Amino acid sequence: MSVSRSHAPQEISSKETGLRSAGERLAAAEPARAAEILAARINGTIRDLAAPVVPEDEVAPVRTGDPEGLEILRHSSAHLLAQALKELYPGTRLGVGPAIEDGFYYDVETPTPLSDEDLPKIEERMRSIARAALPVRREELTRAQAESLMSERGETYKLEILRELPEDAVISVYRQGDFVDLCRGPHVPDTGRLKVFRLTKLAGAYWRGDNRRAMLTRIYGTAWAREEDLEAYLTRLAEAEKRDHRRLGRLMDLFHLQEEAPGMVFWHERGWVLYRRVEDYVRERLSEHGYAEVHTPMLLDRSLWERSGHAEKFATQMFVTGSENREFAVKPMNCPAHVQIFNQGLRSYRELPLRLAEFGVCHRNEPSGTLHGLLRVRSFVQDDAHIFCTPEQIEPEVGAFIDLLFSVYRDFGFEDVTIKLSTRPEARVGDDRLWDRAEQALAGVLERKGLGYDLQPGEGAFYGPKIEFSLRDCLGRVWQCGTMQLDFFLPARLGASYVTEKGEKETPVMLHRAILGSLERFIGVLLEHYAGVLPLWLAPVQASVLTITSRQDAYARSVVARLEAAGLRISADLRNEKIGLKIRERTLERIPYLLVVGGQEESSGSVSVRTHDGRNLGVLTLDNVIDVLTREARPRTPQNDGAAGGREHHL
Repeated sequence: MSVSRSHAPQEISSKETGLRSAGERLAAAEPARAAEILAARINGTIRDLAAPVVPEDEVAPVRTGDPEGLEILRHSSAHLLAQALKELYPGTRLGVGPAIEDGFYYDVETPTPLSDEDLPKIEERMRSIARAALPVRREELTRAQAESLMSERGETYKLEILRELPEDAVISVYRQGDFVDLCRGPHVPDTGRLKVFRLTKLAGAYWRGDNRRAMLTRIYGTAWAREEDLEAYLTRLAEAEKRDHRRLGRLMDLFHLQEEAPGMVFWHERGWVLYRRVEDYVRERLSEHGYAEVHTPMLLDRSLWERSGHAEKFATQMFVTGSENREFAVKPMNCPAHVQIFNQGLRSYRELPLRLAEFGVCHRNEPSGTLHGLLRVRSFVQDDAHIFCTPEQIEPEVGAFIDLLFSVYRDFGFEDVTIKLSTRPEARVGDDRLWDRAEQALAGVLERKGLGYDLQPGEGAFYGPKIEFSLRDCLGRVWQCGTMQLDFFLPARLGASYVTEKGEKETPVMLHRAILGSLERFIGVLLEHYAGVLPLWLAPVQASVLTITSRQDAYARSVVARLEAAGLRISADLRNEKIGLKIRERTLERIPYLLVVGGQEESSGSVSVRTHDGRNLGVLTLDNVIDVLTREARPRTPQNDGAAGGREHHL
């Protein structure tokens, strides 16, 4: 099994020393590197440096550069932020403040509203507290003691958390100076370790993600081990802001969102061209690989979702409606509906594997505070499919799917794919022996293909383990898109069966799989990865014909007609404006090719070709332009081997 692990720190044997804390022991073992050590791994568990140890304990350092060290820096920076807020704005009440990827946040309720203009002042107070190098101390309290402490400090949100814990729970709090916070830890030994951080933005967040609860202010920040890491991150952040798909959607006139339909996309003409291009490409690839496309209802009786187990698992995410004393749910996924198609008629083993695909519209009631352009929506379409097969067909079907997935990703220009195998969660259905078979089958396929993966214990679906496929974009960001889930249980819950070669009834195995995931989200990723300058086969407008004067209008229309007849997507700008303005405006729209026509081009039957990035490719015949653009506009599928599917311009 190829599983990635963090770098193993040096283990420090302690049988010969009487030092009482992990920090003392580690500092004695490596005095020259003591400043790098943030916490200790004691017998495999990460603890504060002040944690007591006995001679028999194995103790290893957690350093600033380790992944676990970064998480500790970021979580401790969230506490630093909370302390600064309490000092600057007395009466501030704290929600939660976790470490997240690349940083941290804290949800707070302040006496007066905060704005982005307040961030420099808050950050400066954080730096002042950090310079004071306040010791950070852990204390353990009973639940009653912790409730009394939080009540005295007016921390009503912390009290709510405490009251959900068992009566006999041991609660830990962390103190630094006059500040105290409820937390499991671990944390840095003193605030002086927090040197490289920056506050980045404000947002609103409902308490506990519930839109019926109070709206808190979420303050985001980032923290790093080295200044150069922070600068690199801020550079990536600035580049990401320029590539924001919501901004590009406006510039390119692709889509918009509005409050009357939160989390649901209004696709404009050009955006719908892009959407259909993505969908039609996937449809073609699925057809090549033996999938039958189906379509199922958007509303299904609640009883079906209860039988499948989704009603219990996704109750808060399902939109429901009623009619004639029946309750219906708007489908959040397609799986149970596909089983209903399988169940029509008596199935034979000869029909398996049966691959059913659907571009089905799904709805999930995501909290409004989490909605984010195309990347997090409430209404979306999945390139969803389910494969019904025999146990013997599992591995070849999973293997064929992985080959298809990598081929599709390459066509869209993604070569860097990471893989994670998620195993059984605590809340699950079915027998553990079948879970063993399912997990071993997925791991076996990955290993036989020589594909490395990370293990995610407990992160599988409630009905089966899954392989997750994530794309790394040009900024190094990772986007989880594809999935393969192996399900021994849902078909049985919904009464699916087939007749074996021996004439006996068996329950089929069900493989849930998607390559792009949500089409909306994938298009958002595409736009940001390419900064809107999409490969020619995807570009909503592949070229625009621009006139220098109105005398070339008739010729420009004939050029457009020739290009459109060749199957290209073309626009024309015949306005009585300067050519420089036309070029600038079409460049902002991310149109790959600009074809300028003036008197010289009209007389020679040619066009002057410019690319989006400003290169002047000279005057070319129209036949030459058509030949090269039509070749470049084909995706790099096996049938079109050698055709250009990327961003290069080949004129």
